Amino acid sequence: MIHHTWLNRPTIKKVTCVHTNAEKYVVNRVLTPGKTYDVKNETEEFYFIVDNTGKIGGFYKEYFKEA
Repeated sequence: MIHHTWLNRPTIKKVTCVHTNAEKYVVNRVLTPGKTYDVKNETEEFYFIVDNTGKIGGFYKEYFKEA
């Protein structure tokens, strides 16, 4: 249940969104290209960040580069 405390956890690192061209999902509503986001958790495939809605979202790493 670690996901319940992600908003309060320290930021691991910062990443910058490079594109929102998703094949399957609509991410352009919650991500802005060029904006820097706080990473709260990371897996091999995903970054869990505080997105434009102010909530934690999991996104493929291909949308970002490290800031």
